[in-house]
Amino acid sequence: MLTPVMSPGEAAQHAAFTALLWALSYPGRPQSLPAGAQAAFRLIGATLLDLETGYFTPDPPLAAALAATGGRALPPHQAPYHFYPSLDAAGLDLLATAPLGTYSDPDRGATIVIGCQLGAGPALTFSGPGVRIPLTLRAAGLPPALWALRNRAVYPLGWDLLLVAGDQVVGLPRTTRLEVA
Repeated sequence: MLTPVMSPGEAAQHAAFTALLWALSYPGRPQSLPAGAQAAFRLIGATLLDLETGYFTPDPPLAAALAATGGRALPPHQAPYHFYPSLDAAGLDLLATAPLGTYSDPDRGATIVIGCQLGAGPALTFSGPGVRIPLTLRAAGLPPALWALRNRAVYPLGWDLLLVAGDQVVGLPRTTRLEVA
């Protein structure tokens, strides 16, 4: 039996896709990416974006890297993927316009990728599908208003969040309930 041979770039994207899949399947459990810091955002973009997908980021260097994927830069209210290496009040205003989906097409809600620091900051308690018992982790570097904004949509509407800290990614799908302490 022949085994396909992947280039280093393909192998990195495969590993990133697997980490993202596990992160969203098991909310609140950090998964390892094969790249850290700003490189993690570029790798996630290369993994998720293609000629048929659009994205938004307010970060100019990241915007240039994401353009190389073939994805289309779109205004925040139209973009199915948002990338925020750091999120401040101005970014939060842009994020507030991200698509939530509709009742007939809930899958049109955006996927939001945000940088943070894990292990410090407010306690986030995850519960719901994929979380057998409530799970708590700490995430700093995120505006407190993010959680109220995230919780304004009622399932099946909403966003899928990916929190990136170095080479770690934590998933928070729209199906997950979140309490912030």
